[in-house]
Amino acid sequence: MDFQLVALPAEKFRPLFSLSDEALQNQGARRMVADENPGYPCRVSLVDAEVGERVLLLPFAHHDVDSPYRASGPIFVREAARTAKPAVNEIPEMLLRRLLSVRAYDAKGTLSGADVVEGSELENRVRRYFGDSKIQYLHLHNARPGCYNCRVDRA
Repeated sequence: MDFQLVALPAEKFRPLFSLSDEALQNQGARRMVADENPGYPCRVSLVDAEVGERVLLLPFAHHDVDSPYRASGPIFVREAARTAKPAVNEIPEMLLRRLLSVRAYDAKGTLSGADVVEGSELENRVRRYFGDSKIQYLHLHNARPGCYNCRVDRA
């Protein structure tokens, strides 16, 4: 079963970088400078920010559905990020080196399965979930902090 990772669109976040620190704070966001790598995974480019690179840390509704599983949480976005467009079955390095939480949802946005895997085992887990016809899409999160990374769709 082929799959495709879907990054967040850069256009959605680009205007935020021109805001003042006070305006960002009013939206629950903050400007930061990456001080380690890995450590600031960008949900737009699907790569970790380089040391010294500017990022925003902001709240994001990553599962904006009409179900009890509606969810939001913090994400990082690199200032220079361009929207990643991974090829079919491609898993970016940023995910391969992390412990991930995989959350499987049905067509109504209801959680139908969840697991924790090393990034190196992600492909097998994605294929297993998509082997079940009731699973419509997956969300990947960093397992320890729980932060959202990206969506996975059937290709």
